[in-house]
Amino acid sequence: MESVALAVTDGMLHFELSVAYEVFGDTAYHLTVCGPGPVRFGRFTLEPDAGLDRLAHADTVIVPGWADVDVPPPAELIDAVRAAHEAGARVASLCTGAFVLAAAGLLDGRRATTHWAHTDDLAARHPLVEVDPDVLYVDHGSVLTSAGKAAAMDLCLHLVRLDHGSAYANTIARRLVVPPHRSGGQAQFVTAPVPAQDDHPLADLFPWAIERLDQALTVEDLARRANMSSRHLGRHFRTVTGSTPLQWLLIQRIRRAQELLESSGDSLDTIAAATGMGTATTLRRHFNRTLGVPPDTYRRTFRRSTARHPAPA
Repeated sequence: MESVALAVTDGMLHFELSVAYEVFGDTAYHLTVCGPGPVRFGRFTLEPDAGLDRLAHADTVIVPGWADVDVPPPAELIDAVRAAHEAGARVASLCTGAFVLAAAGLLDGRRATTHWAHTDDLAARHPLVEVDPDVLYVDHGSVLTSAGKAAAMDLCLHLVRLDHGSAYANTIARRLVVPPHRSGGQAQFVTAPVPAQDDHPLADLFPWAIERLDQALTVEDLARRANMSSRHLGRHFRTVTGSTPLQWLLIQRIRRAQELLESSGDSLDTIAAATGMGTATTLRRHFNRTLGVPPDTYRRTFRRSTARHPAPA
């Protein structure tokens, strides 16, 4: 029976801890919660089964999310996670638990991910880590990282699938009423928002363009509306959004397509026309390339979720 150890200390996220406990607290695994003593998770207190030194005796170590990424993880946790990896344990982080793995040096020279809202912080703090903000999880064999919240479940089920096969992982997924498999390369369902500040030179252009996504807008159209040259427009776009005008337009079109796929029964051709992508073929190509999943699959996933959990009246 494989042994799994959950590494816990004050300041971790209880959702990710609960996910790991639900998946690995099963008869196929021997699960141990390891911590320095009673630990506090928001309004909850947890009594660990063993100390952090037990991590080094586990086959797999799971590090749940770290609540405040501006606070360095405790040295005893970092040391225990590093020692477990050196002893041969497979180490996986959930959500912002990646900051613990990075502090332990386990992500140096490796591609890794974390919750999309914290990928820039992780990259800035640990420049030797190749941070990928656009995937659900990354598997390097002995070191794994996941994006936030639901992606933590995806990574845990991925580990079960590796250990015991798809049938067993699917059984756990059915019990937890979650999708049985989402590949790690699938994109986090995140869209690039319009900047919140309204004091930049493109403040009036953004809403104008978003209202006209069904039209074949060009860079020249945008520049003319902004009353500036195309080159000047490009410089402002890079400053404000970090992308080119056409890249920004494509993201807004994808974002609108997501909304329509979630909220309407319109055909893909209708959605393609409404978002300025012309045909269903073009929509599929851009949608899949941007989000890593076809629009049909996206619709099924989110419509099923809405049906199971309808919005309150």
